Amino acid sequence: MVRLIEELSCNAWPALQTTLYDGWVLRFADGYTRRANSVYPLYPSTLNLEAKIDHCERVYARRGLPAIFKMTAAAHPQGLDQALSARGYVKQAPTSVQTLDIPATPDPPPGNDMRVTREPTDAWRAAFCALSHIDDARAATMAHMLASILPETGFIALYQRGELGAVGFGVVERGWLGIFDIVTAAHLRKRGLGRQLMQGLLAWGRSQGAVRAYLQVMLDNAPALHLYAQLGFREVYQYWYRFSDLALKPS
Repeated sequence: MVRLIEELSCNAWPALQTTLYDGWVLRFADGYTRRANSVYPLYPSTLNLEAKIDHCERVYARRGLPAIFKMTAAAHPQGLDQALSARGYVKQAPTSVQTLDIPATPDPPPGNDMRVTREPTDAWRAAFCALSHIDDARAATMAHMLASILPETGFIALYQRGELGAVGFGVVERGWLGIFDIVTAAHLRKRGLGRQLMQGLLAWGRSQGAVRAYLQVMLDNAPALHLYAQLGFREVYQYWYRFSDLALKPS
């Protein structure tokens, strides 16, 4: 389950460049998001562990990026998390990965001005960048990454009295719907827009043949955790990052 969802999430949020190294997936996206600029130790590893970490640090440093590892309890090889900790890597952003059987979810209530498009519209991109405080440089990288998604995508926008108040997107692959980047305007929160948006995405995913959904939510995001629990999502595993900028010195 862990490796499957990690693969799905890699495809749903593609990096600009990816390279494979002895079972590890190294991802690069000009520093935009940890997910797209980190090492995924997904598959069996054979080389010397310390030498592999050294190599990754050099590769990221040459690009002016800190070394970041996206960790799960199933990371390869065993002992990697402890080895990174011993080298001074700090644990960051513990995150809950949760799943839901889609057929049990209700459709969103009628009467909402909710729109789902296969490509992000200009209005969707503008709203997402404004609500997420993404500057122009990061916005260009984000647009490139979104355009690179190969599985079926649905970009959802929810309007409140003509104002685009909440956005997000979903990606369907192998019968799974991945839900990403749900964000609501601060002045429109606590009005049920997030719940409606989620119900809309789940309904869209079901129409595309998805039978299960997954999402990733940071453990310090209490409102989102509460909403997803109400919708029936349950945790299946956690991931976290190991971060170090100590080796940010190209050789």
